[in-house]
Amino acid sequence: MPSAPPGTAEFRMPSLGADMQFGTVVAWCVKPGDHVRQGDIVAEIETEKGVFETEIAIDGVVTQLLVPPMTKAPVGTVLALLSTDGTMPPAAAPAAVPAAPSPAAAEPSKPVVVTAPAPPPSPPVVAPRRVVPRASPAARRLAEHQGIDLASIEGSGPERAITLADVQRAIERVPPATPERPARVSPLARHIAEAEGLDLTTVTGTGSGGMITKTDVERLRTVPPLPSVSSIEDRTAAMRQAVAAAVARSKREIPHYYLGTDIDLQKALAWLSSENARRPVTERILPAVLLLKSVAIALRRFPALNGFWIDGAPRPSSAIHLGVAISLRGGGLIAPAIHSVERLTLTELMRALGDLVRRARSGGLRSSEMIDGTITISNLGDEGVGTLFGVIYPPQVALVGFGKITERPWAVNGLLGIRPVVTATLAADHRATDGHYGAQFLAAVDRLLQEPEAL
Repeated sequence: MPSAPPGTAEFRMPSLGADMQFGTVVAWCVKPGDHVRQGDIVAEIETEKGVFETEIAIDGVVTQLLVPPMTKAPVGTVLALLSTDGTMPPAAAPAAVPAAPSPAAAEPSKPVVVTAPAPPPSPPVVAPRRVVPRASPAARRLAEHQGIDLASIEGSGPERAITLADVQRAIERVPPATPERPARVSPLARHIAEAEGLDLTTVTGTGSGGMITKTDVERLRTVPPLPSVSSIEDRTAAMRQAVAAAVARSKREIPHYYLGTDIDLQKALAWLSSENARRPVTERILPAVLLLKSVAIALRRFPALNGFWIDGAPRPSSAIHLGVAISLRGGGLIAPAIHSVERLTLTELMRALGDLVRRARSGGLRSSEMIDGTITISNLGDEGVGTLFGVIYPPQVALVGFGKITERPWAVNGLLGIRPVVTATLAADHRATDGHYGAQFLAAVDRLLQEPEAL
């Protein structure tokens, strides 16, 4: 495939998982002429596992959107072009009009016929190019979410850039919806409602002019009507096909080895109970957070388990982004990542986990959360499972599983008692590590959970 010309970058259909082959551009969040920065949301892309807000990885100016909304395209397809030198491509010059021949060049042998001069041709009507004003990323996202046209806002920031406060003032000026002026629906809200069979005619929009947003649809879920059976079956079938493709590839290509160990959680749960007693109810920590943090810290000492197997070689990751397996309503599984878990406090990790689960089940995940996972954690303890041996999610090289915390007979210093115990397992790629390395990793997780105050 030819490379982009100098000063031009390509935004391609991302691979939001090893099982993804195609994606559908549900909606564009930018227009030609928009300035974007790394991390800005530029599109909403649908896969078999849902709709994801997709970020851009570079800074630049959008020059062309090559794929219209609701178009399905293979992974790697060029969806848009960007200028990385801050300039827009020049407008096409009008076609040159051939000059009339001079009188001297006329053939003298031919009679000259004098006629009335023809009226000069009307100049071509050129549509004025729509100039998209500068706006901060936060202002742009709020305007897109609320259905506000940035071109209608006068910016108050430096060089007349549109700020978040400018967008908020514009939202307040939008007249409310009326029967003659029905509410609009954001693309993501409409997609979620259609996928789950929710009736939008019963929803009161909270966006600008009564626009129905994703948040409004999420509130409707608290007392949802019975969804369409066919929509659930179609979504679940697509999800199952995607998962089947991923696990089939994993078992076919990855030489798994499995290890397991039982961990005494008496000290961890006693400390957690004491810590939660000092916290407001809204800030209390779940035992799963201790498990996630202990894995993240242990991976610092055993980095070969944190990364990927690509092009026949291991590629450890310096960042620790834990993919958390989450079951979805109506069936299916997804494993978005919490970024840089080793740097988060327990409070921050608890908030991040709750937010991730909520957004995974409401269709609000970002593409980076689907791409960046360096290892996956699966916990089926809530389902009553004692031991879990997982299947590695390629191209990752390991998966850690936790079962249900149960009270079991446990001997300490020759004395038998009852202790809360969890079984931790490791499924790892034998090309990247071996059983000795994996056993040391599980032992490190055990030691960390015996000192929970250090987490």
